[in-house]
Amino acid sequence: MSVTAITETTQYLTFKLEEEIFALDISKVREVLDFTTVAKVPRTPDFMLGVINLRGSVVPVVDMRLKFGMSRTQRTVNTCIIIVEIEIDGENTILGALTDAVQEVMDLDPDQIEPAPRIGTRLDIKFIKGMGKRDNGFIIILDIDKVFSADEVAAIGETCEQAAA
Repeated sequence: MSVTAITETTQYLTFKLEEEIFALDISKVREVLDFTTVAKVPRTPDFMLGVINLRGSVVPVVDMRLKFGMSRTQRTVNTCIIIVEIEIDGENTILGALTDAVQEVMDLDPDQIEPAPRIGTRLDIKFIKGMGKRDNGFIIILDIDKVFSADEVAAIGETCEQAAA
């Protein structure tokens, strides 16, 4: 979905990774959890921390900082896991996104959102829905369905099956 497809005010959950503020469409967010113990699973992608038990379900947890090429998340009192539902190839998957801090739920009108910047042709920005304008800064609005490739989601799913067995 491109910025031109955003025609009405939408609510977003904002969160921090390092000093950057990101946002997710609130309809993709199931809940926000305090950081909890994550069971490590061997031979998983670097950005995958492991799995948690969420009311009897095995849920993979990914370090969003590592996924975006930043340093590993350091646990603080604000570190939390955002439980999101993503759709890849028509399949819904639940996963936990580890972030530095969740900030707020906010409304953004279509006129507060600009297209993602085009910086050459080698930068992959297909997972950015747009750039939200707020005060004197920008909020990177993610298309969480496009942050992970189908292969990455398949690997994450296999990890969960191994952990549940």
